[in-house]
Amino acid sequence: MFQLSELEHTLQLKPHLLSLPINETIKGELESLFLDKIIADLGLCISVYDIQSIDGGFILPNEGAPTYTVKFRLIIFHPFVGEIISAKLKESNVDGLLLSLGFFEDIYIPEMQLPDPSYSEPDSENKRGLFLSAFVIRNQVKWIWKYENDRKVVIDYLIDECDEIRFRVQNITFPEIPKEQKDLKPFAPMEITGSIVADGLGPISWWVSA
Repeated sequence: MFQLSELEHTLQLKPHLLSLPINETIKGELESLFLDKIIADLGLCISVYDIQSIDGGFILPNEGAPTYTVKFRLIIFHPFVGEIISAKLKESNVDGLLLSLGFFEDIYIPEMQLPDPSYSEPDSENKRGLFLSAFVIRNQVKWIWKYENDRKVVIDYLIDECDEIRFRVQNITFPEIPKEQKDLKPFAPMEITGSIVADGLGPISWWVSA
């Protein structure tokens, strides 16, 4: 789920920072630049792990601050395809599920990646839907897996918001920033598509009670 990635970055230190220890100062600047940001094809930056080298410190012509070239390592959130992860249900609509890890929320389980047969029914307790901040109202639903056991007894298993949900990573994408925002869905620079089609996947309560 997490990996170390080495990067190189050139930055300037403002004059009022020059009296501070150089390593701590540069680490602070890197954290302000990269933490909680998505780097395309790498993932979500969680932390600056260490600084491997600092070069430069020269004041270039017409510049009032020294410039440094820094090699450093970041802790990156980028799960691999096939990895099993546990998350919480954030939203449930007619298209499927939206899951959250707390620090990352663009995890989608489309309808086709729900156990078969599954069906949805209106959620009378939650009428305000996904992407409310973008002024889109979408009715929420409850997804239910209709499971038939060895004794031919049909049991309805609800995907409940209180459950911890295990899913398998199917795909990770880094969409390009659109030139025009035609869709009211908020832009997500990193998206994870998952599946709960397999024994042991889905809400943990399904398998505890089985």
